[in-house]
Amino acid sequence: MELVNPSRKPSATVSGSYGFGWQQLWKHFVYFLIVSLIVAFAESLTSGLKGTDEKLTLAVIGIQLVVVAYWLLVLPVINYGADLLFLRGIRDEKMEVEVLFRGFRENYLNIVLANFLTAAIVGIGLVFLIIPGIILGCRLVFVPYLVMDKHLEPIAAIEKSWEMTRGHAWTVFWMAILAILVIIAGLICFLVGVFISAMWISASFATLYHAIDTGGQARMEEAGVA
Repeated sequence: MELVNPSRKPSATVSGSYGFGWQQLWKHFVYFLIVSLIVAFAESLTSGLKGTDEKLTLAVIGIQLVVVAYWLLVLPVINYGADLLFLRGIRDEKMEVEVLFRGFRENYLNIVLANFLTAAIVGIGLVFLIIPGIILGCRLVFVPYLVMDKHLEPIAAIEKSWEMTRGHAWTVFWMAILAILVIIAGLICFLVGVFISAMWISASFATLYHAIDTGGQARMEEAGVA
């Protein structure tokens, strides 16, 4: 199987996104692997703090508050930074690992608020009726890229993601379904397969964003819009 095909271009389709994502995965494998390992480590930090003791002592409550604060105020910065690095890999732009942590000194409030608002909107949709939650999740999938790539504020990023995914919601949905199958295949191949699966999925969604973004810009240029 040919891993890198110079003639392959990103496209806003399921096969096109996964195909180009697969190509860029191997082209930037080392960087993608480092990013994925750091994210996995960051997400695992609180696993040892989640006690199984049901008795609510002050210590347990304190630990739970630390975990919640970490998931709300720290982890989103690293995850959003990872999304930006995968996008840079898709674009063949310079990748620097320090971008993972740049959000702590730049754009921090927008990252935290955008992550909270997106999770709240999707969560409310899932609580009341599952289908609206799925729709909202598909339509807001580009919020992290827009906050990091376009430096949009949270509300503007949500509105822009809604606009960008108009006509592409089914593509996002089927990409998410395929992602589940890719993860299952990765689990069958144990730890190495899981990391490759996760990197491929991240690269593929970054490809979809890039394809829709560049497509929209091209249409604006053709229409003579600056």
